Amino acid sequence: MFKLELFIDGACQGNPGPSGAGVVIRHNGKIIKEISRYIGSATNNIAEYTALIFGLQESLILKAESVKINTDSELLYRQLIKVYKVKHPNIVKLYDQAVHLADGFKEFSISRIPRELNTEADKLATKAIKEKFKDKS
Repeated sequence: MFKLELFIDGACQGNPGPSGAGVVIRHNGKIIKEISRYIGSATNNIAEYTALIFGLQESLILKAESVKINTDSELLYRQLIKVYKVKHPNIVKLYDQAVHLADGFKEFSISRIPRELNTEADKLATKAIKEKFKDKS
């Protein structure tokens, strides 16, 4: 079974404000893909969900059968394991999309990790924002 491990993070300058999504995709411990995308003005929670969606989409493109998600977002984690209800209309849409994508895998799991274990994805999310605005200074 083709298994991938994803580290996801969203970054936001202001909340809401300019936002980015960062994803590190690993196979057998080695990085096989990194995603760093500017997503416009958004809240941090929207950025976190967007990173998750980008990671799941890319994993499906790579034909993974199993994904393990690592996030430092307590809200996203607790919503996906159904401890917290999803109430905000903007998040409901993203949650539904993420669950739909997750259904495309034979195995799906999610873990909440400390922020210090998610620095690579955080750097990619922050880099997306910085690169968007570097030409404007």
